[in-house]
Amino acid sequence: MKIVSQNKKAYHDYFILDTYEAGIELKGTEIKSVRKGSTNLKDAFIRIKNDEAYIENMHIALYEQGNRFNHEPLRTRKLLLHKKQIKKLQKEVKENGLTIVPTKLYFNTSKLKIEIALARGKKLYDKRQDLKAKDAKRDVERALKNAY
Repeated sequence: MKIVSQNKKAYHDYFILDTYEAGIELKGTEIKSVRKGSTNLKDAFIRIKNDEAYIENMHIALYEQGNRFNHEPLRTRKLLLHKKQIKKLQKEVKENGLTIVPTKLYFNTSKLKIEIALARGKKLYDKRQDLKAKDAKRDVERALKNAY
């Protein structure tokens, strides 16, 4: 598994409750650009329309050798999920007020996959507690490293 892009902002802004693996429908120049590593998931989100899942605001840079066949960098792309999974995600979003965010873009053998997560938004005090715990963990590791 080769990770192409991660959405660290999603882990900072949301509590991740459940994750799913989905395929993604891309054009030829898009996959070439992704193989080069020119992607950004930071502002991306998943929307469900007409019982189909789409990822929006995912930036894939233009491919340099793409000439007139190049793609639009911020176009809406279809996600490949089973109907059952889409129905479940749609139900969770509607009933519980959850959000669907992309967390990882990676190659599983030669296929490009995207990991999407069902998430609940964090409040400001939750984010502060996470940062405090992260700093404390870093201090402990630093102290242990210096002790040896």
